[in-house]
Amino acid sequence: ILAVVASSLGFFVDLYDIIIVSVVRQSSLLSVGVPESELLGKGIWLLNIQMIGMLIGGFLWGIIGDKKGRLTVLFGSILMYSAATFACAYISSYEMYLLLRLIAGIGLAGELGAAITLTTELLPQKYRGIGPAIIASFGMLGAIFGSYIGGHYSWEFTYQLGGALGFV
Repeated sequence: ILAVVASSLGFFVDLYDIIIVSVVRQSSLLSVGVPESELLGKGIWLLNIQMIGMLIGGFLWGIIGDKKGRLTVLFGSILMYSAATFACAYISSYEMYLLLRLIAGIGLAGELGAAITLTTELLPQKYRGIGPAIIASFGMLGAIFGSYIGGHYSWEFTYQLGGALGFV
């Protein structure tokens, strides 16, 4: 049960983190001096770099999980993306933003795979379907929460909260 709870909370923050980049992209890019005429192109690249990080992270965390265990990956990946997300609140350049979203992407890729594998290994067979369903449901709530926070608060606070939630 603790594995399902930890995994659910981790995926909540994971999807919160993924969605907030889209929600606060424009205001955060303007804040670091990106001209309005370049918002679309640089915003797309910001999202793409996060996805590239997730692709790299999927392979990296899979290898680490096989060698060090799923629990190490679960908490290690959450720590990585939480630190990068929290740091995004303090960016001073577009290049720094790209680097932090790449790092966050690498971290984001590890959480779900480790969570699902860990819970299905630990749960009795009759509960192996409900565990991932609970984790996925909490993740969707994280996306909804991230969209709400990003739409109602400053982009800096949105990233600070995302990082803090992951640390918790």
